Amino acid sequence: MPVWTSRQALLSPALNAAIIATGRKDDTMSAQLERYLKPTPAIDCDHPSLEQKARELTEGEEDAISKAKSLFYFVRDEIKYNMYTPIFHPEDFKASATLGRGEGYCVQKAVLLAALSRAAGIPAGLGFAKLRNNLLPEKTLKWLGTNILAFHGYTELYLNGKWVKATPAFDIEMCEKNRIIPVEFDGVNDAVFHSHNRDGKLHIEYLEDLGRHLDDLPLDRLWDALIKTYGGGRLNSTGR
Repeated sequence: MPVWTSRQALLSPALNAAIIATGRKDDTMSAQLERYLKPTPAIDCDHPSLEQKARELTEGEEDAISKAKSLFYFVRDEIKYNMYTPIFHPEDFKASATLGRGEGYCVQKAVLLAALSRAAGIPAGLGFAKLRNNLLPEKTLKWLGTNILAFHGYTELYLNGKWVKATPAFDIEMCEKNRIIPVEFDGVNDAVFHSHNRDGKLHIEYLEDLGRHLDDLPLDRLWDALIKTYGGGRLNSTGR
């Protein structure tokens, strides 16, 4: 049996539950959600390491929200945030590669959460935004030449009939060290960056929505945005 066929059979209860929650059972809705369960070049949810990790993290969890929370906190805290992770090649963004590295920046971590969610039967997509980080470290500010983050990535999970934003970028250790308020995820409300840090200083400003509900990583758009904002430096140097 083909890998996707066997997974589709396994995940159909979660897919049916998602459809029922919308109050719509038509074929169009089913097809729309199925897109967010299939593997893609970046969201390689059929990779054995991702399937195994998803099973491990969701074992004993009976509902989709509980599974999503377990996956979110694993990616947030166990996959360390590193803005200097290489992004030279498409392979650098593969979810399985990020899991293997144990670190990544926002887009890589968002892709990993999407892949683990799909492997666990939760429809998942990607969203992007332009941000201003008013508390960038001096080293990073010098490297980028601006405090604008041109193509910030987050995950969107389809839970209880609606899309919920999940931002697993900053791990808890980083947050505690830098006085950042960590993003918490309850599976019901959008989990996005806080506007201020623990000391009341302005931290994150969302400037522009760059797209939501994307079923795969728009790598050409991402690279174009980085080159336009930073020149070729972000693609050709790790900044270390």
